[in-house]
Amino acid sequence: MNAKEEFIELFQTHITRKGAQALLDYLLSDASDFFTAPSSTRYHGSYEGGLVEHSVNVYHCLKDYLTRPRTKELYGMDYTEETIALVALLHDICKLNFYKVDYRNAKNDKGVWEKVPYYTIDDTLPYGHGEKSVYIISSYMRLSREEAFAIRYHMGFSGIEDKNSIGKAFEMFPLAFALSVADMEATYYLEGSI
Repeated sequence: MNAKEEFIELFQTHITRKGAQALLDYLLSDASDFFTAPSSTRYHGSYEGGLVEHSVNVYHCLKDYLTRPRTKELYGMDYTEETIALVALLHDICKLNFYKVDYRNAKNDKGVWEKVPYYTIDDTLPYGHGEKSVYIISSYMRLSREEAFAIRYHMGFSGIEDKNSIGKAFEMFPLAFALSVADMEATYYLEGSI
């Protein structure tokens, strides 16, 4: 099963609230490049399909993190399958229709200059990162406060947000911390940062 098929299966199995099918239909439509988009311009997942692959990886990392007895017993992190799937699979939905292919000159292995494709950013909805994901999802379905904060702050301390706000969000909404850990694990250990 490829990443697109796994994403669709996980989404349809676990995300069943009102509006979910409309969002999935949009992701599958010609108006969206979610399943072909890269996850970044030059770091993790900077290839066709990198975004959906990253989303599935984050789902598995989050599921694994939340199975630790400590997360439930000591930290009280007990979430529904729907919440886990929703925040993990959709945390980077802000990256759909965000990257474009451009060309630059580079030498090939024979030392000859040629035009090679690369990804560049074309942000037609400059609404931030996590907050843009919350905005897009909220156009289709209602998020709980904890889901919204988890998605909003999934970049953790690697984002450009005020560090005090991030710490406070992590204190108030443990799912935000858990999603951030899963995102970093997938990025740096499963996919490699470069």
